[in-house]
Amino acid sequence: MPRIPAEGHHRDVNGGWLRPAVFGAMDGLVSNFALMTGVVGGAASPGTVIITGLAGLAAGACSMAAGEYTSVASQRELVEAEIEAERLELRRNPQGELAELAELYVSRGVEPELAREVARQLSADPEQALEIHAREELGVDPTDLPSPMVAAVSSFSCFAAGALLPLLPYLLGATSLAPALVLSLIGLFLCGAVVARVTARTWWFSGLRQLVLGGAAAAVTYGLGALIGGRIG
Repeated sequence: MPRIPAEGHHRDVNGGWLRPAVFGAMDGLVSNFALMTGVVGGAASPGTVIITGLAGLAAGACSMAAGEYTSVASQRELVEAEIEAERLELRRNPQGELAELAELYVSRGVEPELAREVARQLSADPEQALEIHAREELGVDPTDLPSPMVAAVSSFSCFAAGALLPLLPYLLGATSLAPALVLSLIGLFLCGAVVARVTARTWWFSGLRQLVLGGAAAAVTYGLGALIGGRIG
């Protein structure tokens, strides 16, 4: 059964930094592990497996970073445009925006007279008024917009760290898939267990679920590699 947090204590439902970091590492681990097992299934040499793993790490990390940068930058630009539109509206029609804010508080149960007074006081400072309208109407904090560069660097680093794990045994001299398999399965279980911190599942359930899913992906690519490699060979 799902774990229920103690009364008065709640998990971070947004995940904070933990969710994107763990999922980025997990993505790198699963994708590179599956890629390498596919090559091994095709009877590739250890040297070829290393080159494949390094290429998968570099390509995947760069792709993740570029995608994350573009996504966050586009989102930020859209939010900034909306905030600027709100700023112009506050300059052109301050009374209308004040009335709009007061109506919002009334809809939440505040007495109309008190709501108008609260809105008036909060709107005395233009920057504070802009922040309040952005929070209430757009659901964003103008002072805390996401950074595309931070998102890109974080995505690159986490993906690369995960993708490096199945590659380590080969870099240290392994000539078979077994050490990489063991290390990758342990990594998958640990990643899944850590994810349990931001879900309602137990650590062992999340760990086993991720281990099974990642292992299944590797098994599929190994089978495809063996099938295609056998026909090409």
